[in-house]
Amino acid sequence: MKRAGMLRQVSDFSDFGRGQRLQELLCQGDEPRRVQSSPDGQHLLVLQQSRPPPQPRVLAFQRHGVGGADLERNWQPPQPALLGLLFLQSPVTLGSWALALVWEHGRTEVWHFVVAVGWQLLQTLELCQGARARVVSACGQGASLVWCEERPPLDTHSDMSKSAFRFCVCSRALEVGEQGLRLGAVRIVLHNSPEYQVLASPQHVFLVPDTASFATTSKFLLIWHPETAKLTITAPSAGFVQSKVLRSSSESDFRKLLLGSVGLLSGLAPLDIHTSAVSNSGGLLLVSTKGAVNMVEPDGTQRHIFDLERGPLAQGSPVQLKTCGSILACVLAGVLYLVDQNSGRLVEKKILSMKEVHFVESPGEEDSIHLLTQTGIYSFSLSKPEDSSRPEPCLVEMVFEEACRYYQRRSLSSSKLTVEKLKKGGAFQAPVALAAILQHSLHQKQKPAQGLQDTYAKLLSTMSLELQSYMSLELLKTCVVCAPESEVESYCEELVEQEVSRVLHSDMDKDNLAYLNSIFASFPRAAWKATRSCLQLQQNGDGLLVARATPEVWKKVLGGPQQEEVGQNGVIPLFELICTSFLRFKPKWLPSFVELTQQYVSISWAYSSKEGPEGRVPLYKRALGVLARKNKRSEADDEMELELLLCSKRPKAVLQALHLLIRLKRWQRVVEVAEKFSKLSPLLNKEIFTTLLAEFAQHRELDPYLDTLWPLCPAELTASDILTVVLQHLPHAGEDPVPFSSEGNQLTVGLLKPLLQRVVQHPCVQDEMYSDALQSPTFPPPTPPREHKIPSKAAADDTPQPPMARTSSPSVLVQGDTA
Repeated sequence: MKRAGMLRQVSDFSDFGRGQRLQELLCQGDEPRRVQSSPDGQHLLVLQQSRPPPQPRVLAFQRHGVGGADLERNWQPPQPALLGLLFLQSPVTLGSWALALVWEHGRTEVWHFVVAVGWQLLQTLELCQGARARVVSACGQGASLVWCEERPPLDTHSDMSKSAFRFCVCSRALEVGEQGLRLGAVRIVLHNSPEYQVLASPQHVFLVPDTASFATTSKFLLIWHPETAKLTITAPSAGFVQSKVLRSSSESDFRKLLLGSVGLLSGLAPLDIHTSAVSNSGGLLLVSTKGAVNMVEPDGTQRHIFDLERGPLAQGSPVQLKTCGSILACVLAGVLYLVDQNSGRLVEKKILSMKEVHFVESPGEEDSIHLLTQTGIYSFSLSKPEDSSRPEPCLVEMVFEEACRYYQRRSLSSSKLTVEKLKKGGAFQAPVALAAILQHSLHQKQKPAQGLQDTYAKLLSTMSLELQSYMSLELLKTCVVCAPESEVESYCEELVEQEVSRVLHSDMDKDNLAYLNSIFASFPRAAWKATRSCLQLQQNGDGLLVARATPEVWKKVLGGPQQEEVGQNGVIPLFELICTSFLRFKPKWLPSFVELTQQYVSISWAYSSKEGPEGRVPLYKRALGVLARKNKRSEADDEMELELLLCSKRPKAVLQALHLLIRLKRWQRVVEVAEKFSKLSPLLNKEIFTTLLAEFAQHRELDPYLDTLWPLCPAELTASDILTVVLQHLPHAGEDPVPFSSEGNQLTVGLLKPLLQRVVQHPCVQDEMYSDALQSPTFPPPTPPREHKIPSKAAADDTPQPPMARTSSPSVLVQGDTA
């Protein structure tokens, strides 16, 4: 990794022709000026606007000059405004270039510098065809001029919606050779478009919309690829939208270009752009009003780089951007920020004492940034660390940064923990140990454990498999970047599989879920293959879907962040992601997959547990929600809905499927479903039979299946219950019914007779409960006989008899009389 060095002065303007004049210009008051350097770094051009009234002036200063005519042009009012100074590269002679001065009304002067001769005017041309047309933006792309031109409508009273699309983007080749300037034909890139600022990279042209333009068109960017005549639509909030090859002028119409994406683009957030510039690598740098710096690549993808500390940015505060290798230099309010574009780390922050600073070209010095100030040109070198033999890898830095965030969240102290404190403090040994292991294992050719402490060596042996996995993943990424186009797809599939597997074996938080969403959106087929591999989905010999995933993976699939937790930002839970892949690539497997997940849920979570997925929204309903989001509905989708309802085996879902089949009049399937699911529970059996009995009362479609339906009748239903249901659902006739209808679709007693006979023959449930008592021989049972003992005479004489005994017992009286 590069580190920033010190500022050193490389020029005090004494090496410039008219260096004193240049210094005076830079020190003049607050007049607006624009400073540009030529591609070879040997010329500085200053465009100065005096005020008021505006009187543009262009001056060219040569460094290490050998004489020749200087360039100094002045224009007096009412000359139109000078739009810009553009440099055009010669495709014939390497290193040869020309300067184009472009005015607002389309007039363009092309100048060329010849050694020992000086500046020469090659040609003057007109970019605009109409007298009322004007150029609003221009750039130089290789040997061509690209500009955005306003063409006002002839009807001055046209409405605002039409007048907003009065611009067109054009291109024209201006090739500078030994014979002079050769002009190409004007090429219409885009017409009937809103206003765009054009910015050119070596291979592409970025079209950045004017923020004050039409509301819908200020939500996305356009990227023009001149070699392939292709236009790419991209939006920072949504990524790549679409690409289209413009084969004819009719396809270059802006409104036709957007026909297929209007719905998507209308829902996007407007662009937030404060400053835009093109990097040396060909990407577009965007600075938002909040201070966020992002890079838009030529393929339409976007990534965040850095957040400036001074935010929000005022409209008038200038931000200057310059890239040097992997380092992004940014000057804002007298502060120079140096940021690593790959990791987003702030390499250095330097407060400048100069009031006005401009970036200038420094060919041949890729490891330094040159700054033009009022006192001279300063070089800011980006040197390598002193111990270049042992560079600290980016992964080690990420360990300390992640550890810093981890400990800060759990700290009770109000002081901020920094990476430097973490490295020097010694209180936290875990990141130090991990950094030492990574230093030895990732950047040493000899044995990784050499030079490590014994404790670290033991930890390294435990982590060896993880480190090998990491190294293979980094190697695979390198193969993806360097592989030919024919092999990229296979490498991407392998990379996606490793990334999906890695995320499924880590904590499934919102960030990881958003990352998986982006993988499934960018590489749908590769993500589907990775899902099958991670869950080990396959069909067994009986044709049934089986999965051999570990319980940990199942919990990530089913127990991750749900829809109410991730919000409405377009991120969907992992279970819904997988169901979407099933619908796209293997729809027949989806019901079986839902059934598998339900089996796993019943084993891992208690019924209706709040922690389990079934405690929130049932899995079959979540799968039905994915099915409902399809754009086009077909008969196969109806069949899929039925299968999802039935595979859940929930009573409500089964009844819903039964009603759906009845609505579709698929009577054979109705009977099959009733016969299969009536066995699940007596309550469901009763609901199914009552539903079908009501249908039987209304029409004659079920008559061919009565032999199958009547055995499903629950035992607790009586003849009275059956007649009640039938009478409640008989169709209402418009007139008094006649005994014998000619239509032949009326319900008759003869059709009900087999069912009623079956019910009458069935023993009643209550009768069965008391069957033992009802089948006894006599009722009530007889009183058991009494046993009487005759007492002896002595006992009778000695024992007085109670008076009630003598009067109430006839047998006793008979014995006494006899005695």
